[in-house]
Amino acid sequence: MEDNEESSFDPPITFHANLLHHPDLPRWIRFIQRTPFDTGYLYGVPTDKDIGKQTIEVMAYNRYTFETVRQTMEIRISLSPDGDMPYQADFFVKNWDVEEMLPKDVQELFQEAVGSMWDQEGLTVINITSALDRGGRVPLPIENRKEGVYVKVGSKDPFTTCLTEAKSPDNLYRCRLEQQPIITCYDHFSPQFQVDWCNLTLIDLTTINDTEMVPVYGDGVLEEGTEFNPPDDAPDRIFFSDFLLTFLLPFLLGFLLFLILAYIMCCRREGVYKRDLSTSDIQMVHHHTIHDNTEELRQMAGTRDVPRPLSTLPMFNIRTGEKTNPMQNNRYDSAQVPLILAQQ
Repeated sequence: MEDNEESSFDPPITFHANLLHHPDLPRWIRFIQRTPFDTGYLYGVPTDKDIGKQTIEVMAYNRYTFETVRQTMEIRISLSPDGDMPYQADFFVKNWDVEEMLPKDVQELFQEAVGSMWDQEGLTVINITSALDRGGRVPLPIENRKEGVYVKVGSKDPFTTCLTEAKSPDNLYRCRLEQQPIITCYDHFSPQFQVDWCNLTLIDLTTINDTEMVPVYGDGVLEEGTEFNPPDDAPDRIFFSDFLLTFLLPFLLGFLLFLILAYIMCCRREGVYKRDLSTSDIQMVHHHTIHDNTEELRQMAGTRDVPRPLSTLPMFNIRTGEKTNPMQNNRYDSAQVPLILAQQ
């Protein structure tokens, strides 16, 4: 879509891709778009079973105007005229994401960086795979943290001594100790690509026979026929024993705990009579004497007719604030003084 007037900003557009008349993409194609403001990429490496023509349908949604555009693209898959690359090296680049490695100019820069160590003609990028498709972890949301990307480069010429040094026994031992392997031509590699040399994989297809298994990494998509097929019919199962174990056992444990607590609270109590028998006579007489004297003092205090102590008498009227005579008649209640003198 081209506009006559150049816009000040690119509108956010979301892309969705699928195989024509199918809900998903083919097994060998992957699609990635980080945000609606980023470019979407279709990438992948087809197999021999995918040779032919495949039609991809792409839907674009404008997030501002809600405009929708639909386009189809045909992908014709054929055998490579150069044939298979018998020597392949799989590099793990830690400081790049997969969508950053997909542009053609970036791939050419990476080929030049590999060419400084593998000085051969005809270097070709065979496959680009995200580290997440190889079982990598999503990085923390920290600035300059990348997911990582695997880049497989192939050639028809053998590996150089520089590459084979990375897989020497000494360097493999250093990798097990989480140390950087020692490579003589390491300084010639471009510094903008941080390669994890412990994850370097060298594949020599010329030495492979039918009985030897070599870890050849693909695009992370399962092959056909490897899906899980659940059983059509399941045998009947009786859950009565599970019911007894789940409900009856806790009930029995709770009932047993109730009996133990009831025995402790009811059957193990001494009682007042037993407690009095176990108390000496001197203590009982002392207790009753204190109790009787207390009751007698309370009765005497209730029947006495003497003036209240001065400390308990009010010194001013609680309503008018006027000072009162504390030596007045005890029957005179200062609270009864009228608020308005005219009411007297």
